[in-house]
Amino acid sequence: SLINYLTPRKQLIDGKLISQQIKDELKEEVAQFKAEGIDICLAVIQVGSDPASSVYVRNKKKACAYIGVESRSYELPEETSEEELIKLVEELNADESVNGILVQLPVPDHIDEDKIIRTISPDKDVDGFHPVSVGRLWIGEKGFLSCTPAGIIQLLKRSNISIEGKECVIIGRSNIVGKPMAALLLRENGTVTVAHSRTKDLKEVAKRADILIVAIGKERFINISAKMVRFITMHSYIDDNSSFFYIIFCNKFCFTDRYNQDIRPFGNTLQIFCF
Repeated sequence: SLINYLTPRKQLIDGKLISQQIKDELKEEVAQFKAEGIDICLAVIQVGSDPASSVYVRNKKKACAYIGVESRSYELPEETSEEELIKLVEELNADESVNGILVQLPVPDHIDEDKIIRTISPDKDVDGFHPVSVGRLWIGEKGFLSCTPAGIIQLLKRSNISIEGKECVIIGRSNIVGKPMAALLLRENGTVTVAHSRTKDLKEVAKRADILIVAIGKERFINISAKMVRFITMHSYIDDNSSFFYIIFCNKFCFTDRYNQDIRPFGNTLQIFCF
């Protein structure tokens, strides 16, 4: 089981604790803005009642309330037309009291997701999905960042894990995680490889990693018994002067141990295992 792997040289980094630290810091920053007469508002739009989306939206509301940011929620019926959604986004773009706009994905099939993303003003695109936001990310300009990759960088930095010079392998090339993750790791001077479904000899590519990030939404993909990671047994390492091996999972149940048991992420979406 996972606990068998957590020897003194190994640790599970507490994502919930780091998340709380960040929220407490933001709460102080927001209070300072308010003291200066500046209010901050996030508009969140959900079309339909997808259960997972409802959970995400509810958590965003709670986070906004905790740090003191106004949250405007627009919960639209499933049958909302693409034109109606675009009109609402355009109105929020023009509303100077709104600082950020987030359209919860996925949207219903009759709505063009890409068209909605491109309608959001890049200056209010808190998800960082607009092509302008993506361009700003890749050329190093200031702008909004995709939340999961940005969260991973925070987990690494706040755990005193140096990225500079590390061999970083990302499994998954989605626009939401894989690609922006590569850009952020490059920004931190990591040496980055993006692997995907067409990568030849993925096992050998994964074994090169000092930092392995898995974002494919597939269960039981990384398997210790198949030696897909850069250590051999519980107490034997391929060290080559690198002090640790780090593995980060962006989805549940994607890792199996030598007994083919699931390693579960204890209620956190993001986990880092340090070996």
